[in-house]
Amino acid sequence: FAACHLLMKLVIRRYRPSDKDTVLTLFSNGVVEQISPCFYNAMTSPLYLSITLGLCAAGYLLGSILGAVVLVGGWVALIYFSCHKLYTHYIREKIRTDMQDIPGNFMTRPDDCFFVAEAEVSGRSQVIGTVAIVAKQSGTERYGELFRMSVSSSCRRAGLASRMTQAVIDFCRERGLPKVVLQTTSTQAAAVALYEKLGFLRIFSQPTLSFPYWMIILNYLPLRYVYYFPLM
Repeated sequence: FAACHLLMKLVIRRYRPSDKDTVLTLFSNGVVEQISPCFYNAMTSPLYLSITLGLCAAGYLLGSILGAVVLVGGWVALIYFSCHKLYTHYIREKIRTDMQDIPGNFMTRPDDCFFVAEAEVSGRSQVIGTVAIVAKQSGTERYGELFRMSVSSSCRRAGLASRMTQAVIDFCRERGLPKVVLQTTSTQAAAVALYEKLGFLRIFSQPTLSFPYWMIILNYLPLRYVYYFPLM
C-alpha cells in the first residue's frame, strides 16, 4: 500500500540547483551499496573459492591453524579493500567531474536532461531518485545514453526505477533518437533484471582494452544494453 501511495504522488521533473546536495547523497549512497555485492560476487567465483581453499590448505600443511586463519583473513581483507577502493574512487571522480556541475554537463543541450523523482515522504516533499540522459553520436547515428540512475534505499520496490527509465525512453522518443544505450555491471543484478524486463537487449559483456585488469579479477564486468524503438 505504501509503495502504491508513493507512486501516486510521484513527480518526475527536471533537476534544479537546489536539488544538488540531495542528488549527490543519493548518488554516493547508491554507489556505496554496490561494494558488498561486488565483494560477494568476487568471493563466490570459482577462482576465488579455489584460492581461499588453497590458502586454508597451505596453513594446515604448515601445521598452524592460526596461520591458515591469518592467510585467509588477509586474502579476504584484500578483496574487500579492492572492492571498496573501486567504488569510492568512482564516487570521488564523478563528484569531482560531471556531478560537480549538473546543469553544465547534463542540461545545456536540448537533447540532454537530468531528471529527479520527487515524492511526498513522511509528510514532506523529497527527491528520491535521479536519472540522466545525454545525446551522443556514433558515425551518422544518434542515440541517447542513460546515466546516473539512483533510487533512495527507503523507496525501493515501488516501481520508481522503472518509471524513471520509461521517462528517459519517452524523452528520447520525443526527440527522434532511435535508441537508448546504457551501461551497468555484472554485480547489479536488480538493475540488469529491470532493464531486460523493459526490453533492453544486452549488446556486450566483455571488458574493453582500457578496462583495468584488477577489476576483471574482481569478477566485475561492464554490461552494455540497448533499447531500440519499434519501427513505425
